[in-house]
This record gives sequence, structure tokens and C-alpha cells, in this order.
Amino acid sequence: MAFEYKVVPAPTRARRVKGAKTPADRFAQTLAEAMNALAADGWEYLRADTLPQEQRKGLTGRVTVFQTMLVFRRPLAAQDETAAQNEAEPAEKAPAAPPLPSASAAQQLPAEGRGG
Repeated sequence: MAFEYKVVPAPTRARRVKGAKTPADRFAQTLAEAMNALAADGWEYLRADTLPQEQRKGLTGRVTVFQTMLVFRRPLAAQDETAAQNEAEPAEKAPAAPPLPSASAAQQLPAEGRGG
């Protein structure tokens, strides 16, 4: 089965949520809301990755920062899979030539040279 992937940045700041008392609770609720929004569109949460990213600092300097990304996936649509399978299959054989007339059909044809 083929999948398509979507990568989004993880939330960096927790939103205020009614009933969430600690910063960890607020952050967890913010993360859950982001994940549920994508799940409503058919995306399945796969994993979180922290990856390095080089950024400019000042005029000539560079600094490496780390970004946490959320990775989601969903199966490709059935029509996309069918199209991919059709491209992968070898071309079909050309249609066969029409059948030759049978011997009985040849006998029914008038013979040339006969007076008739």
C-alpha cells in the first residue's frame, strides 16, 4: 500500500485551555488539538522527529537550531493506486488478426473462369 506524508511543525507554545491547570496539561491539549485537526482530514499520526536546521545569524554567521516536526501519513486514494498499477503493467497485446474464412465459406464463393 502506498502512502502520502505530511510534515508539520510541532506547537512551540501552549494555548490557554479551560480546565488545564499545569503548563504540561495545556501543552498536551494544544498538541492533541493539532493532531485531531489533521486526523479529521484522514491523516494518521506516525511520529515526531527533531531535525537540525541551519539559519542565518547576523550578516555572515550561521547557527544550527533544532525543529520538532510531526509526521502524518494517509493511504493514497484508490484511483491513484489504480493509475499507478496501470502504468506498471506491460502493454496489452495488439488485437489478433481477423480469422480466415473457413473452407465451407470458400466453397460457396463462385469460382473464376466458370461460366455462370
